[in-house]
Amino acid sequence: MDKNTIVGFILIGIVLMLWMWMNAPTPKPESGPRADSTASHRDAGTDSSTRKEPPREAKHAAADSLGKYFSAFEKGAEKLVTIHGGSFDGVLSSKGAEIISWELKGFKDWSGHPVNLINREKGGDCHLLFYASDGKLINTKSLTFELLAARGADYSLADQDSLRIEFQLKINPTSRIVKSYIFFKERYSFDIVYRFEGMESIISNYEYQVVWENGLKYQERNSIDESNSAMAYSFAGGELVELDASKFNEPPVKQNISGRIQWVAARNKYFALAFLPREPESQGAYLEGVRLAMPDGGAEEIYNIGLRLPYLGKRVEQSRVTVFLGPLDFNLVKSYGVGLENIMSLGAAWIIRPITEYVMIPLLEYIHFVIPNYGFVIIVFSLIIKVVLYPLTKTSMKSMRKMQALQPMMEEVRAKYKDEPEKMNKQVMRLYQEYGVNPFGGCFPFLLQMPILYALWAVFRSAIELRQASFIWWITDLSIPDVIAKLPFSIPIFNVTELSGLALLMGITMFVQQKMTVKDPRQKTMVWMMPIMMTLLFNSFPSGLNLYYFVFNLLSIGQQYWFNFQHKDEPLRKVEQKKTGGFLSRLTKNLPRMKS
Repeated sequence: MDKNTIVGFILIGIVLMLWMWMNAPTPKPESGPRADSTASHRDAGTDSSTRKEPPREAKHAAADSLGKYFSAFEKGAEKLVTIHGGSFDGVLSSKGAEIISWELKGFKDWSGHPVNLINREKGGDCHLLFYASDGKLINTKSLTFELLAARGADYSLADQDSLRIEFQLKINPTSRIVKSYIFFKERYSFDIVYRFEGMESIISNYEYQVVWENGLKYQERNSIDESNSAMAYSFAGGELVELDASKFNEPPVKQNISGRIQWVAARNKYFALAFLPREPESQGAYLEGVRLAMPDGGAEEIYNIGLRLPYLGKRVEQSRVTVFLGPLDFNLVKSYGVGLENIMSLGAAWIIRPITEYVMIPLLEYIHFVIPNYGFVIIVFSLIIKVVLYPLTKTSMKSMRKMQALQPMMEEVRAKYKDEPEKMNKQVMRLYQEYGVNPFGGCFPFLLQMPILYALWAVFRSAIELRQASFIWWITDLSIPDVIAKLPFSIPIFNVTELSGLALLMGITMFVQQKMTVKDPRQKTMVWMMPIMMTLLFNSFPSGLNLYYFVFNLLSIGQQYWFNFQHKDEPLRKVEQKKTGGFLSRLTKNLPRMKS
């Protein structure tokens, strides 16, 4: 095996290991979490470094669990308010002045029902958390608010741009908390305004938190895949902080962030929640996450987020926070400013993300403007990328052709100097020099393509545009694998139990490519090994990504055939030697020249 082959195998191995590491499924836990793990996680709330968890016995003391100021609000009749916007249907409850339903129009979950990002079984969300001056930790989810100026229980924004719904806690004639929701007709977000009147002697610690405690409801069939995409974030001063609860049977992972926060957020695969403080400036954030086992080997990651805001003890104070609850559409989240688009997984910021953001996404959007079917969009997209990469692939083909033409002479050298490895290597280098062959010429063009290929992988893996987008025949969702058969066994290492049609087609085209390009008998195992490995690896990838690689491989086969046809009778010529002090000249000095 020559140096070229060794280098090739090393590069292939590195690429494969990276792909496997990034996409390996999380192993199923040996045993599920305790029955009360979810409940205790919710009880933990959005802790912060400035408060202590109250004793458990205090939580269950019915009489004065909320102290002298708020115990009177523990009971009361629940009133519901429904709001119909252009892009959502929301439901509010006077219990906790919380939001208990948020359906997104135009989006369906895996079972065909409207996407609802709030799991009602876990309770509503979006609460206020603070310490009262009597030492009680107050979470407004336990309190019943009064609905102010209610004209009814059902509102529509069809004839207006915004709607304001107000709830209040009136502690005494001069002290109250007013929580206002402001909804906008065509937005996936709403504003929450907290107004504190005469609360300076009731709220302590000069701080309160706006918290989300129950995560986002899962929407996809594959909960493991959705969990692998779920995370929590904070963004401050251009720095992104990520929190990933990736392990089963572990205590919740937590992160406190101090300072001015632009936003704090949580996401699943295609949807997100974010708090964006408008006034006053926030003074910190809190993230917490836990990974729970679900039936049939599934998983769920639940993330709490909290935004810490200052309370200055004035007679009247007010804060305003924008709450985004919507799809991870790049242009949509970017429109909110302050870097909210960083919540999307679009590759490494220093090289991959610019390609994704400024080339791949705009190009896909432009093609889709002309062609409505995303399957055909991907085909046209593959053709464009192939044209762009043509100079690199042509250079690689030229280098590979020269290497193939040199094989007989290289075999002669190896046979002649089989017992003298040093002389054999020097003579091989002499051949490279005399015929102008770069032994790494076929590798460098491939390496230069890697940022583009990874950017494509990032786009196709996370683009909500491909979610539930059908193509033709059996391909009904370009965001998930196109399963054509279920296997009666599991393939080790890759954990393959289903067969993807497009992954299989991609593997076949890769096999054809290998047959056309690999001529060295010592590399014949690569002809079948690489296609099999890549088929198994890509089997769990989105069908849109596999469609792209299948079409790209077909175009490459056509390009290779045409290149071979053009150069089939072209002889291998020596190049004019220039005097140089380079590495090859020093290496081959005083060696006899080979006869061609």
